[in-house]
Amino acid sequence: MSVRKGAPALLGAGTLCAALLLTGCGSPAAPPAPAPTTAPAGDARPHPGPPARPSAPAPVIRLPGIGPVTHAAVPDGTSQALVVTGASADSPRSTATLYSRDPATGWKAQAGPWPTHNALRGWTADHTAGDLRTPIGVFRLGDAGGRLPDPGALLPYDQDEQFAISGTGFAGEPLEGSFDHVIAIDYNRVPGRSPLDKERPLGAEKGGGVWIHVDHGGPTQACVTLEREDLRELLRALDPAREPVVVMGPATELAR
Repeated sequence: MSVRKGAPALLGAGTLCAALLLTGCGSPAAPPAPAPTTAPAGDARPHPGPPARPSAPAPVIRLPGIGPVTHAAVPDGTSQALVVTGASADSPRSTATLYSRDPATGWKAQAGPWPTHNALRGWTADHTAGDLRTPIGVFRLGDAGGRLPDPGALLPYDQDEQFAISGTGFAGEPLEGSFDHVIAIDYNRVPGRSPLDKERPLGAEKGGGVWIHVDHGGPTQACVTLEREDLRELLRALDPAREPVVVMGPATELAR
């Protein structure tokens, strides 16, 4: 209590006791003793350690659906692969997916899957001219072209009117426009040249001119086809610096 200047400085006994009681009631209670932060000596109970960090997923070593024998043919420097999987050995229908390889996570889908056609009689591991089968194997993709202008391809692109085609396919469908855009598959050809080049290093009897081209709604003689916009997307995605390849054949054969 405050004391005015000039008032007696002595407090009565009752007032002093009241002040002492008030002081005692206003003091906070003593805080509880803190819990021990370490186990007491001799405590043998197990104590949890820090939480384990999740391990990184293992990289995908092989292309999905591709077995060790087929994958062994993929060049070490390749980090882009178009996988064309046939429904069966004799089927003219297949599915294509573009995969890319990341050093940390391995192979993963980059584009697709896309519906495709292949040759009328399916697939073969020993292609010959006129057998109406598409070659099985791993082949480089390095050159492109077509009747229409380059849609933004990273591969060398040869625009030429000689890519024009007419006539009808096996189902009576018109073939016009099928070669508006093409990608040469490096089967029995000289890499680095236009897809129109006709030199056949293995001989004419082993066929040639095997391309990925615009789908015309039916089977082919040996080529693989994609819908127009799917092929344009593929042309813009394939990067020669990544040494792209096509891995193609019936599913059972590719799984070897």
